[in-house]
Amino acid sequence: MTTNPIDAVLFDFSGTLFRLEQDETWLDGLTDVHGDPLDIEAQAELMRRMTAPVGQVVELSDEYLHAWHHRDLDPDLHRKVYLEVLRRSGVPRVEQAKALYDRLVDPEQWTPYPDTEAALKAAAGRGLTVGVLSNIAFDIRPAFGQRGLDAYVDEFVLSYEVGAIKPQPEIFHTALDRLGVAAEHTLMVGDSEEADGGARAVGCAFALVEPLPTTERPDALLAALRDHGVLDPTG
Repeated sequence: MTTNPIDAVLFDFSGTLFRLEQDETWLDGLTDVHGDPLDIEAQAELMRRMTAPVGQVVELSDEYLHAWHHRDLDPDLHRKVYLEVLRRSGVPRVEQAKALYDRLVDPEQWTPYPDTEAALKAAAGRGLTVGVLSNIAFDIRPAFGQRGLDAYVDEFVLSYEVGAIKPQPEIFHTALDRLGVAAEHTLMVGDSEEADGGARAVGCAFALVEPLPTTERPDALLAALRDHGVLDPTG
């Protein structure tokens, strides 16, 4: 429970408000180096590697390692390194890797969690300032706009636009400045203790949610808001 009153909530994007979840057509015809279809386990691992918020997911050369560490600051580096990640993850055909990458960076392909709208609407409806703070190399605003969720978001702070990534304090300070709120009255909600939890270092409260499939996480966002006094216990 947060001791200071909360005036603003910052939400992470991937694994927090939205999740990249493939439908059954995504991997149709996808084959490994031997020309065999990828099995279910391989498909699941591929999706994990495409969306992992932190940590190096495959062995990379120095050239690609630099791109990996800077991927959320530069769209070109993001594309370069993820095509290499896909290649090293068993997708050797360039055209297949490019097709998968295009889905990764298409905001329309991302699925909101069941309580995303309710959480954003509840926070905004109580007069709180709401921001989305994401380590990302493409514009996620259309994912919100096409569902009318942008009406509840005051600011989008995206790493590739501001030149800093979580957990660097600079990106949190940028978000707080844009929202016009003090850190001690701000709650950060995210799925990564390492990245999103960096909000604690600048004085924010932090709530961790698990990046589970959307069907397995119906109300974690609302629970986080309740736990920190943003919503009533029965709200």
